[in-house]
Amino acid sequence: MANILVVDDSPSMRQFVEMAIKMGGHSAVSASDGREGLSKAKLAKFDAIITDMNMPIMSGIDFTSAIRQFPNYRFTPVLMLTTESDPDSKAKAAGVTGWIVKSFQPDNLIKILAKVI
Repeated sequence: MANILVVDDSPSMRQFVEMAIKMGGHSAVSASDGREGLSKAKLAKFDAIITDMNMPIMSGIDFTSAIRQFPNYRFTPVLMLTTESDPDSKAKAAGVTGWIVKSFQPDNLIKILAKVI
């Protein structure tokens, strides 16, 4: 069982992702923006992170760049939720492991998590 951090400004998307994670037998902790996600990452170690790309306060790209500065998160899988089918080169440079294009089925998320964890 993996412990996964979900960072997304949309309450409905956070709930959907958390539901999928729990269906896959994992636990989830959520944050409503990048700053909150960084705070939660300081308090606990997560096996993977799923973050939205476009969020107010701190984008998913900025969040990923910041989390990669934490020694215990340099190699943690970070999956970016996006509506764009072509990954952003800035996201790659920030250290994103992979992308999940919205909208997706819970089973697909579980399969992707199984590959990266």
